[in-house]
Amino acid sequence: MYDSIDIQDIDHFTTVENIIDIRDKYQYLLGHLPNAKNIPYIYLIMTPENYLNKEQTYYVYCSHGEKSRKICSHLKELGYQVIDLIGGYETYQQGKESKEENE
Repeated sequence: MYDSIDIQDIDHFTTVENIIDIRDKYQYLLGHLPNAKNIPYIYLIMTPENYLNKEQTYYVYCSHGEKSRKICSHLKELGYQVIDLIGGYETYQQGKESKEENE
């Protein structure tokens, strides 16, 4: 089993590094989490050793949370330290918009 946190909680971590957006480049360019690096799902699933180090922890997200859940399970089996950001970018964006409306 891999670890997971709600994507809305990522803002509570002030020094989170190694945030990986597994959506395609177009979606990434439309918007992404601050400091996120884009590594599309297919690249990460096929050759994780080209992008990840087993000594580091990575926070992974997609659009809605389904693909990140799948890839985190796969990467954990391969020995990588991954944390799934539950809900994906859409949930993060909705929460951000709600906060702005309430201010």
